[in-house]
Amino acid sequence: MNYLNFSNIITVIVIVIALWLILIYNGLIRRRYRVKEAWSDIDVQLKRRYDLIPNLVEAVKGYMTHERTVFEKVTEARTKAMGANTKEEKLGAENVLSGTLKTLFAVSENYPELKANANFLDLQRELADTENKIQAARRFYNGNVMDYNTKTATFPTNLIAGTLGFGKEEFFGIEESQKEQIKVSF
Repeated sequence: MNYLNFSNIITVIVIVIALWLILIYNGLIRRRYRVKEAWSDIDVQLKRRYDLIPNLVEAVKGYMTHERTVFEKVTEARTKAMGANTKEEKLGAENVLSGTLKTLFAVSENYPELKANANFLDLQRELADTENKIQAARRFYNGNVMDYNTKTATFPTNLIAGTLGFGKEEFFGIEESQKEQIKVSF
């Protein structure tokens, strides 16, 4: 009789532990996919921005003939951002691209005819809308990364997460150099 009770207790304990492990694993997988989904949302908005930039540069070129270096920097930053392979490379390249676009718009303020051009205004409005969507996607991504990282770092989930290869995800932030005001000089 005691043997039967002891084996039943061991069986129940093993089943409870197995269910607990399954629940933890499934929760980690769900959070990992939320992070991937959020990153995909950022990629969609970045693609939209990449498509708008050449049109914006073409619209501005005729007015800003003296600002060749600005165009080169925007084009170079766009190329680097599109060619980034890893998430870390993309994060850095996107921060640089955002900074160069801010410089382009700051310089365009000195060209009244450009500011009156309907095509430029439409592109600027479209790009501003895209930038707002990118910011929203970044916040969504960072929220999911925080949830995922918190889950993988807290006890007892951290014991299982480390064993099963669930590593820390990086936040989509901005570099210190991007926090400074843009200085435009002529």
